Amino acid sequence: MKSFASKLLISPAIVAWLALGCGWASAAEVLVAVAANFMQPMQQIAQAFAKSSGHQIQVSIGASGQLSAQIQNGAPFHVLLSADAAIPAQLVQAGLGVAGTNFTYATGQLVLWSPKPELIDPQGEVLRQGRFQRIARANPKLAPYGAAAMQVVERMGLTSDLQHKWVQGENVNQAHQFVASGNADLGFLALSQVASATGKATGSIWLVPSSWHSPILQNAVLLHKGKDNAAALALMAFLKSPAARDIIRNAGYGLEPLP
Repeated sequence: MKSFASKLLISPAIVAWLALGCGWASAAEVLVAVAANFMQPMQQIAQAFAKSSGHQIQVSIGASGQLSAQIQNGAPFHVLLSADAAIPAQLVQAGLGVAGTNFTYATGQLVLWSPKPELIDPQGEVLRQGRFQRIARANPKLAPYGAAAMQVVERMGLTSDLQHKWVQGENVNQAHQFVASGNADLGFLALSQVASATGKATGSIWLVPSSWHSPILQNAVLLHKGKDNAAALALMAFLKSPAARDIIRNAGYGLEPLP
């Protein structure tokens, strides 16, 4: 049996390509569009999937709205792992997704995070106190985590107070880079981006109550271009497997009952 190989490339546009494969004669290739917040667990899932199936995976990372636009413009993706439930449903309605394949593979946890240990309190009152210069978010028009952040800010009555402090990324990965690099003091991110292998985050963090924003139901859908692709069908099944769900849970996501 041949050894596995992997390669991850990240472009200036924050698009990551992960190629994994092996030497099975029956191996097929699946092109997967993945929401930016799910990049790290997807790498682990891709490795486990390649080992168990022998299929080759190529992953493109971006904001969910950005990926949806690419699909509508003819991008050759076979599977979409969105950060919301609306986009996969819209693609099915438009005939670009396969009816009956849409399901929730993860539920997201929004957090406010800073690498500075004392900056963020457990209730998020730092947002009212204004002890910061810049706060990062993902584009709320393209990224569900950015939209959720704005719902939280509106609930707290801080929309006007924060309007000149935002640093906006194309997706939640770029928002995380702004905070990690010091270009923003804190930012609204996904828990999976800041949790360590122990499930705990360094710095300071506020776990935003899920009732303060619309549920972040991250749905997967088989796209029309993947309906006859053996690797795409196998990946959709693998995402529901105990192995994949353990990876997702350990990365800081919740899990919904499978359909």
